Amino acid sequence: MVSQLITTQNNEHGEIIVSGRELHEFLRVGTEYRKWFGRMIEYGFVENFDFLRVTQKCPTLGGIQEQVDHHIKLDMAKEIAMIQRTEKGKEARQYFLQIEKAWNSPEMIMKRALEYADAQIQRLTTTNLVLEQQVNELKPKATYYDLILQNKSLISISQIAKDYGMGGPTMNKLLHRLGVQYKQSDVWLLYAKYQDKAYTQTYVHSIDAERSKPHTKWTQQGRLFIYELLKREGIVPMIERDYKEAN
Repeated sequence: MVSQLITTQNNEHGEIIVSGRELHEFLRVGTEYRKWFGRMIEYGFVENFDFLRVTQKCPTLGGIQEQVDHHIKLDMAKEIAMIQRTEKGKEARQYFLQIEKAWNSPEMIMKRALEYADAQIQRLTTTNLVLEQQVNELKPKATYYDLILQNKSLISISQIAKDYGMGGPTMNKLLHRLGVQYKQSDVWLLYAKYQDKAYTQTYVHSIDAERSKPHTKWTQQGRLFIYELLKREGIVPMIERDYKEAN
């Protein structure tokens, strides 16, 4: 186990990165961070490859101020530590070498492989559940197509929720509590008994070669179903509440 001298974390690509400001502080550099980092990148480091510029909000005496930091990849951090030619620089470089050695150990490689496999299984499970819902949604088309789909537009859950004076996330949680849908990897899916009722239509949008995001909209039939369901719970649209109050 490597004792933590400087905080390390993993970016979205699984690479080890460190904060430029934290490294600057550890090295006890006398020059202010902005000027110091500007000199460091003159050694040939490339933005968006070796490091990424980020900003964060920090409290100051005058209020909240944005502060520039940099997420530095491990190889760049090692080189910067070596460039300092100080005891703190040597200490940082040795620390980064230990981090790298631990990262490339058979145990860590196996751990990352298992985590990747788990993520893939989760993604495939969600994909299969979405496909199952799409298949079940297609079943009633022969019955409902002329009556509903041909002449009625689709509507998002946020639009339906607005009729009740609430937001989409609140409506989704309410439908979950009432046993209509469940959440799988940040995707709301109908329980099987509702999937063939022509209440929803689900599309899958490709983000890139490996990622896609399902997008579900409700039919007018589904909107009516929600209306009847919520009415039984004593929840009615805003327009009906306004009518009752006026009378």
